[in-house]
Formats: sequence, structure tokens, C-alpha cells
Amino acid sequence: MRAAFGTTFDVPLGYLNTASLGIPPAPAAAAVADAVRQWSTGALAPGAVDRHVTTAREAFGRLVGVPAERVAMGASGSQLVSLVAAGLPAGTSVLVARGEFTSLTFPFAARGLRVTEVDLDGIVAEAGAHDLVAVSVVQSADGRLVDLDGLRATGVPVLLDASQAVGWLPLDLGWADWVVAVGYKFLMSPRGCAWLACSPSALERTVPAAANWYAGNDPWNTVYGLPLRLAPDARRLDLSPVWLSQFGAAVSLPYVASLDLAAVRSHAVTLADALLAGLGLPPRGSAVVSLDLPSAADRLAAAGVRSGVRAGRVRLAFHLYNAAEDVDLVLRALA
Repeated sequence: MRAAFGTTFDVPLGYLNTASLGIPPAPAAAAVADAVRQWSTGALAPGAVDRHVTTAREAFGRLVGVPAERVAMGASGSQLVSLVAAGLPAGTSVLVARGEFTSLTFPFAARGLRVTEVDLDGIVAEAGAHDLVAVSVVQSADGRLVDLDGLRATGVPVLLDASQAVGWLPLDLGWADWVVAVGYKFLMSPRGCAWLACSPSALERTVPAAANWYAGNDPWNTVYGLPLRLAPDARRLDLSPVWLSQFGAAVSLPYVASLDLAAVRSHAVTLADALLAGLGLPPRGSAVVSLDLPSAADRLAAAGVRSGVRAGRVRLAFHLYNAAEDVDLVLRALA
């Protein structure tokens, strides 16, 4: 067990793959284990998950700066982005970053919309020529950050994917039209939970294409028959919850929302930049870094370092449970 930021994590030395899968706080893992026990013994009541859905939704809203009534709950990032894409008229021009994670770009391309790729550094300059900008706050492949202030100043509608940012980067994104994020990375929740925060006007333009019983105005009393009676707020975009993931999210997200995220950012970025300095590389100011070094993936794996390989480069991600010992292990492996 490793103690960090007021709780404990069963995280091994050299675990630097949070950008793929975050390690849960011990209380979150225990909550999921208890839910599995209840399920396996028939003690898990069908409505038991509802309060956990509410808890996680409210915590996500605090993390991105949006009230809970404008936060929808889903199962994956692409599923929620697809609701945005479904509401866009034919011919909409969408600007994305070159090499962007495809769960953000494919929903627009699959709808036959005009999708244009530009280098991340050109997003702000090119935004005005398009109807929507869809971009990750932190790029999945290499950890680069988009210019949020510059993007906001353009006044162009924006969909932000915060999946690689929320949990380590302080965010106040109430100005954005849409903010989507999954729970299983830096929010340290199980797979199967994601959220979409909407501005008031964006919420009106978002189509409940996956409308279901849980999106009803009163889910347990609107389970049969017509007419259509969806919730009046963002809950009308909800997907029926993946139960076990919500049990974990209801512990992990409030924990993260209670932290000084400026301190979390400083901790993670200091470690990432220390690694870069040890390799003779300049700092990048991100918790996620990628390295283009010969046989790095094999050397790291042999040393017991858990990393990812994205876009042909080794990707390492630092979070609140990492420490200087993790940096040292990587430097020894790559020496």
C-alpha cells in the first residue's frame, strides 16, 4: 500500500500507466468489492445505485465547474460525444486536432459531417472558420495541453474531452458548450462510467439518441408505456447506469473533488518534469509525457515499469499516488 493525499492505494512501484487505467483509492476498491458481494448474494437492491449516480454526478460537476443539473451520465466518452454529433445539422464543420483520440472524432465523421484536422498549435487560429471545435484538454498520445484561454476567446462553440485532464489538472470549464470525460483514468473509477457537462444552450441542442427508462422524468415510475416523458434537465441524456462502476465512482470522484488540485498538478508535473530532466529533455508541464527512445518499452517492461505505447512512442503518466522512486526506476531502466 502507498499512502498519498490522505488515503491509500494498492499501487506497485513503477506504475505509470494512469493515462490508460487509474488505480482506485483503497476505499473505492472496497466499495466495488462490497457491491460485488451484495450482488453475488442477492442483497443488491435494484434502486441501490441511484444515490451513487447522484453523488458521482455532483462531484463531476464540481470538478469541471458545472452544476449537477447540467451533467449527464453515460458509459463511455464516444457514447456521449455521439449525442452531441446527433444534434448537429448536416454540413456542420468540425475542427479537431491532428492525431486526436478517435473516440472524440469518429462520432462526427460517422455522421458524415465535415471534419478538418489541424496541428494542435493551430486550433485557436483556425477555430473561427468552423462551426465547432472538438479537442482534448490534454492529448492522449503525448500529453500536450490545448490553449484553453485562447480557445475560449474565439467564441466558437467548443466540445472539450477532459478524460486525460480531470483528476490532476484544476479545471473551470463552465464556459464550454460541452465537456466530456471518462472515469477510469485520472478519476480512478472503474470502466463503464462517463459524464457530459453541457451549457444551457448546448443542452437544448443535444439529442437524447439513446433515450431509455433511466432518462425518464421519474425513472422508477416512467418505466412503461408512452407518451415520452424525459427528465427536464441533463438527466434526459442519461444512460442506464453500469452499476458496479457507479459504486466506485461515488467514492473516487468526491475524494478527488475534495483535494487541492493545484497541489495534485504540482506533484504530478514535478515528477514528470524530473523524469524529462533526468533524460536531458526540457520540461513540458504535463502529467503525461511520451518518449521516442530506442527499445524504451521493452527496457521499461523488463524493469517492472507499467507504461503504454501510443503513436509509436512510450507514454508515461504520473498521478497523485506516484513518487520520486518511480522516476528513479524509469531512469535506471533507460540509463
